[in-house]
Amino acid sequence: MRSELPKVLHPLAGMPLLAHVLKAAGELAPEAICVVYGHGGEAVRDAFAQSAHVGVNWAKQEPQIGTGHAVMQAVPHLKNDVPTLVLYGDVPLTRVETLRRLCAAAGDGMGILTVELDDPTGYGRIVRDPGNGRISRIVEQKDASASELAIREINTGIMVIPTGRLKAWLAKLGNNNAQKEYYLTDVVALAVADGVVVTAVQPDAEWETTGVNSRAQLAALERIHQGNIANQLLENGVALADPARLDVRGSLLSGKDCSIDVNCVFEGNVVIGDGVSIGPNCVLKNVRIADGSRIEAFCHMENAEIGARCRIGPYARLRPAAVLAEDVHIGNFVEVKASQIGAGTKASHLSYIGDASIGKNVNVGAGTITCNYDGVNKHRTIIEDDVFIGSDTQLVAPIRVGRGATLGAGTTLTKDAPADQLTLSRAEQKSILGWKRPVKKK
Repeated sequence: MRSELPKVLHPLAGMPLLAHVLKAAGELAPEAICVVYGHGGEAVRDAFAQSAHVGVNWAKQEPQIGTGHAVMQAVPHLKNDVPTLVLYGDVPLTRVETLRRLCAAAGDGMGILTVELDDPTGYGRIVRDPGNGRISRIVEQKDASASELAIREINTGIMVIPTGRLKAWLAKLGNNNAQKEYYLTDVVALAVADGVVVTAVQPDAEWETTGVNSRAQLAALERIHQGNIANQLLENGVALADPARLDVRGSLLSGKDCSIDVNCVFEGNVVIGDGVSIGPNCVLKNVRIADGSRIEAFCHMENAEIGARCRIGPYARLRPAAVLAEDVHIGNFVEVKASQIGAGTKASHLSYIGDASIGKNVNVGAGTITCNYDGVNKHRTIIEDDVFIGSDTQLVAPIRVGRGATLGAGTTLTKDAPADQLTLSRAEQKSILGWKRPVKKK
């Protein structure tokens, strides 16, 4: 990967590669999960220390002398009465349905996930008994004969194995091979020798078993994964302007008749209701949007809630704890942070609303700023219903604007404004007779 970051921590769809594997494993309701990590892998363990996978067991492999040796390190965490499923931290897209099918096919025996490749170079080959067609062993690339190298069915490494027998087979592994390593694949021949049935299952798509060893492979898997997400959205009735220009780095739940334009990024958990339209080049992170709202181009939103029939943008920013009621209009170059905005309120352009509670049907004029920060503490601005705020107004918090009040343009409000009155603060306007502009000196 040419990176200081451990490979399994590189992100795919906003999650580390290993997190995808742990998520799939967790959906199988396992008795236990054990991650085997190598020298220098403490960074991996630290990265997951505060995550949802706190129940994971960690086993260090040092030195790293093969996949069989790696599984040996997990033996203390494996229960004999349930089978062991072996997954790989750099193979992120194996579907849970495929893993369930593998476990079901194995039954009390051993199951191997295999695929057939046009170019199997580098992979262990599945060797079958010519008499009955059953799997007899797996041979690694470096140890394969010419005829074995011609085999196109390969071992993905993903296996389900009876745990009691696995422990016995691991104890019999040797390293008499080209790499002087203990291969997990050698347990296949041991299983056959003990009369255990070895069943092969193939995934629906080759990408389910594709591992990551370079940034190019990671980028290719990212596009495959995003393409799968886009196809699912299309099947759910979402109109995508271009399925190839969409990135979902978390979950996106959508209602009916939604439309998403190009180059939009969805992070965390995003929920959009019926009839929502999202313009191009928007970024949404942990956002809920109610029915009928319209998000114009180049909007950024994070940890925000948007009510029904709102219009946002273009070039608007909703920061954490922004909560908008229905029929709110947040226009171009307006920023909202930690504020609640009532139904029918409009802030059409060039304004900052922070730490504020704004009522219904309020007009926020262009250039309005809530001055919520005194350099040390944040203070709150309260604006009641039906207020009209003129352009270029500064509200110096803590402050309250009463219901139905009007603030004249250019006002710097430092005291509460009474309800149903006009409040303004302006310097006296003067015209100086005979004044001339300065002239640039030669």
